[in-house]
Amino acid sequence: MKTLIDMHTHTGFSPDGEGTVEQSLAKAKELGLAAFAITDHCDCNFRYKADHYGDPEALKDGMMYGSGEYAPASIVAQYEASQHLEGLNFLCGIELGQPLQDIEFAEEIASDKRLDFIIGSHHQNKGKDDFYWIEYKNMDLSQIYALLDDYFKEMLEMCKWGKLDVLGHLTYPLRYIQGDCGIQIDLAPYDEIIREIFCTLIQKGKGIEINVSGLRQKYGKPLPDLGYVKLYKALGGEILTIGSDAHCTADIGRDISAGVEMAQAAGFKYLTYFKKHEPKFIKIEI
Repeated sequence: MKTLIDMHTHTGFSPDGEGTVEQSLAKAKELGLAAFAITDHCDCNFRYKADHYGDPEALKDGMMYGSGEYAPASIVAQYEASQHLEGLNFLCGIELGQPLQDIEFAEEIASDKRLDFIIGSHHQNKGKDDFYWIEYKNMDLSQIYALLDDYFKEMLEMCKWGKLDVLGHLTYPLRYIQGDCGIQIDLAPYDEIIREIFCTLIQKGKGIEINVSGLRQKYGKPLPDLGYVKLYKALGGEILTIGSDAHCTADIGRDISAGVEMAQAAGFKYLTYFKKHEPKFIKIEI
């Protein structure tokens, strides 16, 4: 059996997640994962409760308001559980979303000494909805590409900021644009900026993830796909994590083996986990 790690999972501390920290840890032990991280959401632009932003849509399922409360609570719960945990290589983590949209809060979370691992993610452009909520079928292609223009520009700025360990789901918008709506997108116009994103990460000693959530969704492919993982490797990238992006306990570890196969296909011989933000490498065993 190939070496399996899952470095991107959520519990009920994420507004769109289910399950407890304890349930997640039990599932990871049951699966015999070589490394496991809980990375509950901390969407920095939603630090406060909905009334602070005057948002009439705040009651929509999955909205991320109040991260200033639920993200620190997740870190506390993870840390406390780790103090009496045996038989599992567990990493205390967080998924830091849109850090530059509230950089003071982002740096406060990123400096928490209890954290081993930070995924930097970009779920929504400044002043726009999360890509999950956008009605793409009511837009023309030029409007969609304009969103992607800003998406990659803001992602590059986040990587330059650099207070993350890996970049999460590079091609996140395709989960919804192509997967849910069936609108085909050509990412070739973004090859240059994606190359710059990768070079920035490599220069800073940061990595990327293979996020296999797309395999269990309509999109049907990991985020990103093999071509981009190969590009990252060709540019000198060595730090690669794999994550299920599970939002319920049952999905922990799901399709991780497919991520390992992709890593091998891209030329990687090692997978990565983090202890206190220091990369540790595990040889892929077949």
